[in-house]
Amino acid sequence: MTSNMNPTTFKSVQYYTSEDGKVAYITLNRPDQHNAIDQHMPLEIRGAVRIANADPHVHCIVLKGKGRGFCGGYDLKIYAESAQRGQTEGSQDLSRGYEPFQDYLLMKECTNCYSELFRSHKPTIAQVHGAAVAGGSDIALCCDLVVMADDARIGYPPSRVWGCPTTAMWAYRVGAEKAKRMLFTGDLISGSEAAAMGLVLKAVPASQLEDTVNLLVERIKTVPINQLWMQKQVINNTMEGSIESSQRLATVFDGITRNSPQGVEFQELARQQGFKAAVSSRDEPGRTNEYRKVWKSVL
Repeated sequence: MTSNMNPTTFKSVQYYTSEDGKVAYITLNRPDQHNAIDQHMPLEIRGAVRIANADPHVHCIVLKGKGRGFCGGYDLKIYAESAQRGQTEGSQDLSRGYEPFQDYLLMKECTNCYSELFRSHKPTIAQVHGAAVAGGSDIALCCDLVVMADDARIGYPPSRVWGCPTTAMWAYRVGAEKAKRMLFTGDLISGSEAAAMGLVLKAVPASQLEDTVNLLVERIKTVPINQLWMQKQVINNTMEGSIESSQRLATVFDGITRNSPQGVEFQELARQQGFKAAVSSRDEPGRTNEYRKVWKSVL
């Protein structure tokens, strides 16, 4: 089955293949907005993965971000400020209040798009520099392998207030206890700490990131596509049933968190003082210098 999306029409993602055609590259392409997620990006990620899967020459897929970072999460100017005024195309009109089913449908569609990286018949590798924050971490952690710059940052700060990671990949990557630590605190951690924790495969100096990923890709692409597919299916099969149910629950809770009393207070503070002030008020409590040193929080 082929994708009906044409990469030449993509607005927020770039798609191309290597000279030998064996590697597909998907680049998040909103660098001026830190590759923040807009209404086009989820669908285009899914479309690009399907194009790569339908290409008989492609052996593996590399996902990366253009500019200074991988992905800064959802674009709040689109999904918060404009949505509150009912001006965001393809999003719930928040000026009319929270409708849980509509919210679920919209967010579950985004989650399904990111999960295409997990379900892809061909291996997916996230090449993370700068930051993979909030929804950006959802995207990165759906890939089979994640390689980070050691000074890059990853985490889900909205787990403190106003969010729940809808792809629900944390526990599957680091186990329950470490996943709880990350989501109970909302900390960002460095690539080095993420690798030490087992959240990602490897962290290297930023100057070596692309070469390190290329070495891995050059090795993987020598394996027949059918072999890669079979190995991935066997491993994914151990997780797939529970991941789907976890994602349904996480998507419901994501909507609730944004519309809980604390979530509404967060939005009101953001409306009055701006999102930067609201985020600081949410994320700073308890994050003393001693805490950062002991727990390696780089938020």
